Amino acid sequence: MSTVLQIEPAMPAVIALILFAIVAIAVWQAVEIVNAYERRALTVFGEYRRLLEPGITFIPPFVSKTYTFDMRTETMDVPQQEAITRDNSPVSADAVVYIRVMDARKAFLEVEDYKLAVSNLAQTTLRAVLGDMELDDTLSKRAEINARIRTELDEPTDEWGIRVESVEVREVNPSAEVQRAMEQQTAAERRRRAMILEAQGSRRSAIEEAQGDKQSNIIRAQGEKQSQILEAQGDAISTVLRAKASESMGERAVIEQGLHTLEEIGKGDSNTFVLPQELTSLVSRYGQHLQGSDAKENGHVLEALDFDDEARQLLGLDDIEEILGQIEDETDFDIEKMEREAQAIKEGEEPLDVTPDTTD
Repeated sequence: MSTVLQIEPAMPAVIALILFAIVAIAVWQAVEIVNAYERRALTVFGEYRRLLEPGITFIPPFVSKTYTFDMRTETMDVPQQEAITRDNSPVSADAVVYIRVMDARKAFLEVEDYKLAVSNLAQTTLRAVLGDMELDDTLSKRAEINARIRTELDEPTDEWGIRVESVEVREVNPSAEVQRAMEQQTAAERRRRAMILEAQGSRRSAIEEAQGDKQSNIIRAQGEKQSQILEAQGDAISTVLRAKASESMGERAVIEQGLHTLEEIGKGDSNTFVLPQELTSLVSRYGQHLQGSDAKENGHVLEALDFDDEARQLLGLDDIEEILGQIEDETDFDIEKMEREAQAIKEGEEPLDVTPDTTD
């Protein structure tokens, strides 16, 4: 009896402890904390009740169960897929799909595992799109592939409460044989372009060389022409100088001879002299040429003789007057000296009574 009396006082404490544990577990089960980026589907006895919004929510304990859905954009890798293009070329490709849960209720009730479902659907769609395109298009039209895959995924995923936000094909690789053929084609194309560029460079070089030869010939011809012109002008100048020197020296000799004749005539006893007209004209011309003379005979200027038009055109006097002016100082004959000699001759002669011969 004493033993029974010692056990009975411990029973209430154990029961109280058990009840406390049950209450704590019930409270723990009844309180549900939902994060801001989540939605949770609530089932009671296996029956769908509602979606739990972010915050603290109380649910029936022990008979309730929740399923969490992340409402943020999720990234899914599509494994590498093998496909045969429309032109019978094998290719392999992988992709990345960006999805987002728009309706957690549909994602819970309409599909068992929406991530697995979307992944499998993306794989089949990727193979179908690649098989409907040619090899060159699969390598160059990446944006078109992405758009077609997204369009194909939109309709079935909408029924699951999932939205496909974007699809990105990462790599499209042809088979090894095709890659080698493409490399050979690329190398051949580069060789062809190099040959074209080399041919164009040779052609351009030939054109430049021909143009250079043409310019050189033109410059050479112009130089020869200028040289001939200068040589001809030099010959003309030399001819004119020789002609003027000869003319001057000839006139001077005639005048000296005429003056000597006058001196001989003056020694005679006669007061009447007959002078040739050529001598008087030549003396007047020489004096006017030397002094720019304004001497007059009977009130008229004694005009000097000059080259006629034919002689001037033949000698080119009109074209070289400036040149003659520049080289006049370098000529052999000194006009000033000749002027001084003529003046001395004039000052040394006595006035002559020149009258025309009226006697028979």
